[in-house]
Amino acid sequence: MDTVAFPYRSAGHLALLHVVAESGSWEKYGLRVNYDYQISSSDAHDLVPKGEVEFVGGNHVSTYAHRARGDSWVYLGQTLNQVNTRLVVRPDSEINSVADLREKVVAVRGSHPSLNDWLYLKQNGLDVDRDDVVLHNPIRHKPGTMDPVDADVEKKKQPLWHLIRDKKVDAAFLTAPSSLLAEEAGLKCIDIPPQPMIWFTTVSSSLGFAQKHPEIVERFLKGLIEGIYFFKTKREATIAIIQKRYNREGIMSLAHATFIYDNLAPYLEPKLYPKMTAIANVYEEAKRQDPDAKKINPLELWDMHHVRKLDDTGFIDALYAAPSQSNATSNSVPVSRVELVAALKTCGHVEGDSCGCDE
Repeated sequence: MDTVAFPYRSAGHLALLHVVAESGSWEKYGLRVNYDYQISSSDAHDLVPKGEVEFVGGNHVSTYAHRARGDSWVYLGQTLNQVNTRLVVRPDSEINSVADLREKVVAVRGSHPSLNDWLYLKQNGLDVDRDDVVLHNPIRHKPGTMDPVDADVEKKKQPLWHLIRDKKVDAAFLTAPSSLLAEEAGLKCIDIPPQPMIWFTTVSSSLGFAQKHPEIVERFLKGLIEGIYFFKTKREATIAIIQKRYNREGIMSLAHATFIYDNLAPYLEPKLYPKMTAIANVYEEAKRQDPDAKKINPLELWDMHHVRKLDDTGFIDALYAAPSQSNATSNSVPVSRVELVAALKTCGHVEGDSCGCDE
C-alpha cells in the first residue's frame, strides 16, 4: 500500500473526497490517500515541485503565471466544469437580474471566488474597471497569491448574506448552502445561468512526479474515477457518507446532505476531462491576477494523456455499462430547495435536530 498526499484548497471538496475515500476505490488500487487536510496556495506551489506533496486538489488561478516563470505544475484531471450560483438580494431591492446590479455594491469573498464574480459581471456587461459595479471584499489577499493576509480573519469570516441583510451591500453570488440560509432568512434568491469554470477538485501535481511515477498517477486516477462512479450511482450510500463525514460546518442533517448530493452528482465529470469554456474563463482570471500568465498558452498546464489512456482502454465506459442496483432499488427522492429551506433553522440545521446552536 503506497501513501500519497492529496490536500484540498477548500474544505468544500470534502463532500466528494470523503465519499471517494469511504467507497474504498483508492484502497482497491493499493493507495492510502491522505486527503483530509487543507493546504495554502503558497505551500502548494512550494511543496508540490519538491515532491513533498504528490497531489493537490486545486490551485486553479495562480498556476498559469507560475508556469510562465518556470514552474512544473500540471493538471491531470477535472471533476467539475461549472459553478452554480444564485444572485442573492434583499426582497425590497428591485433587483431582479444581473443587469440590475449596475451602480450597486456586490459582496465577494476569497481570491478565486471574487475573480469568478468579476468575470461573470464583465461577461454580462458590467465592468468593474469602468465603475459599472463595485465589488466589496472584506478579506484582503496577499498580492499575486490566493492566500488571505490574515488567516485568523478568514477563519472568523461573516457570511456574505449577512452583509446583504444588514444593508451593507446590495447583493452577492452564493452557492449552496449559503444561498439556502439566505433564502430561509427572508432574502430573495434569483436563479442565474451557471458559469463555466475550473474549480472544486482538480487533480494537480508536478511534471517531475507524474513522469517518474506514472503507475501511481494511473492508480490514483482510477481510484478517483471509480469514486465518482460510486458517488453518481450509489445515491443512498453516498448521502449517508456525506451526512456522517462532511461536518466541518456543524452537524449535517439528512435533508441537507441530500440537497448537497442532488446539486453535485449530476455535474461531476465521469472521465475527468476539463471543458474548453471552463479553461478559457479561469485563464482570464489568471491574467487579471498576474500579467505573467499572458506569456503562456493555458493548455500548457493540462496533461490529459493519463486520463485519455484510461478512456481509450474502455475502463470508464465499462463502469457505467451495468445499471446500478443501488439506484434501481432506491426509495429516496430528491429534496427540493423549497422543502429544505422550510426545514432549515438560521444556524443551517434542520428543525428538530439537536444541534446545540441555540444553547
